[in-house]
Amino acid sequence: MTIKQIIRPDRLRQVPKQFNWVDHRLVRDGYICRCGHAEWALYLFLVTVGDCQGLSYYSDRSIQKLLSMDPETLVVARQKLVQADMIAFAPPLYQVLSLEPKNRMESIPYATEKREMIRTCHNPEAMKETLRRLWGIA
Repeated sequence: MTIKQIIRPDRLRQVPKQFNWVDHRLVRDGYICRCGHAEWALYLFLVTVGDCQGLSYYSDRSIQKLLSMDPETLVVARQKLVQADMIAFAPPLYQVLSLEPKNRMESIPYATEKREMIRTCHNPEAMKETLRRLWGIA
């Protein structure tokens, strides 16, 4: 049996002030532009199955089956979410992290093109296109 231990106690996830577990800041602060479809599928899965501290320990095999995801896609999605500072992973344990305030996001290292994508997301038309792609709408 896996014993759950918090990976990042400094980043414990809390229910946001608005009424939902999925924080509006994902869109408002540009997090949504950091990742692609596979990463968001994994993130939503982890938010859904996580306990009150954001911890879960589903196996790779179970996640792949439930998300119809091949092993390589899962590994890459997990790496991107870790790099985006949205989850922590210490096999076999995942922790969905609290979202950093917008001013702290600038110090998180990621590609310049991702920074440009975040700026673009503040454009309503660009945001609409991003959401269409995420939801698979042509």
